[in-house]
Amino acid sequence: MGSVEHLQPEGMSPNGNRYTHVVKAGPWAFIAGQTASDENGDVVGVGDPAAQVGQVMKNLRLAVASVGGSFEDIVKTTVYVVGEENLEAVRAARAAHRPDKPPTSTLVVVSGLARPEFIVEIEAVAYVE
Repeated sequence: MGSVEHLQPEGMSPNGNRYTHVVKAGPWAFIAGQTASDENGDVVGVGDPAAQVGQVMKNLRLAVASVGGSFEDIVKTTVYVVGEENLEAVRAARAAHRPDKPPTSTLVVVSGLARPEFIVEIEAVAYVE
């Protein structure tokens, strides 16, 4: 399979090394669920689904760039949304970031995430040769 790299990219939320933001195994990059946390660990867009999706997408771009890929290399996402009331706003904001050839995706409505301020979390898989 080749080498396996564990990466904590600069510019992403500090996590105290409790988990790895990105694991690259061969051409595959597995990106841990990204929330609306900025590089300081602060929540961006409290109460605003679209703003949170924007920060999540920024984090996903940083993550995939850390292994030499681009946002378009993301082939699979799993999206966790708190509450049905946030579904349409999250869907619309997410679609705006990749209107052509979106990745496969699973969307799950949940009652909560790691912090009560989080509305959305997205994990991803990318194929980067």
